[in-house]
Amino acid sequence: MALCHQFDTRRLICVRDIVDTHTLATLLAQAMGARRHTERSYIPAHKKGGTLSYEAVHRHAPACLALYHSAQLRAWMSRIIGTPVYPTAHYDQSSCSVLYYDRQGDHIGWHFDHNFYRGRHFTVLLSLANRAMQPGLDIENGLSDGMLQRRYAGRVYDVPTPANTLVLFEGACVAHRATAIGSDQERIMLSMTFSTDPRIDSWKEGIRRVKELAYFGPRVLFD
Repeated sequence: MALCHQFDTRRLICVRDIVDTHTLATLLAQAMGARRHTERSYIPAHKKGGTLSYEAVHRHAPACLALYHSAQLRAWMSRIIGTPVYPTAHYDQSSCSVLYYDRQGDHIGWHFDHNFYRGRHFTVLLSLANRAMQPGLDIENGLSDGMLQRRYAGRVYDVPTPANTLVLFEGACVAHRATAIGSDQERIMLSMTFSTDPRIDSWKEGIRRVKELAYFGPRVLFD
């Protein structure tokens, strides 16, 4: 009940140790193995980073896709939100994606998540890795400098995302950003979107495709 109340009032909850260690290891291994299929994007003064699209997740990270379509996850979310939610369109490359902040300066600036769907729209971020590596040594040395932040009631709050942390939020209501990582650091997030009604009106579908140009290039106009 505490999580339901927190989400109802703040539109964001954060839960640690959401999956077992074997599942986390499998998700991370597939995300790391698919890294060569990421698409890098750079929008000056707003975004820099890599993204593994829904299409690539389907092909190269099936465990991530299976979690996205998990009835258990969806039922848990529906209880927290207070109404049933559903996966968004498979042709929406952001429906289930992996976000890679793995080069110095990778970040995304303040924004709301635009809702293209008829129903309410929710984002789930699962932290697969968040670490700083000691230069020259293949060992972890704490968390990266990259921090998820949200603005609420006139203040900026940090949302800690060590590995195996799940963040559920209603992006159209929550201003948020990811601060830049430093050198020899990485932060890898599985991003999943859900909606109470995932249908898209035709005029919004056009806007959605233009938005995806910034992440995946001209190919999305023809997918």
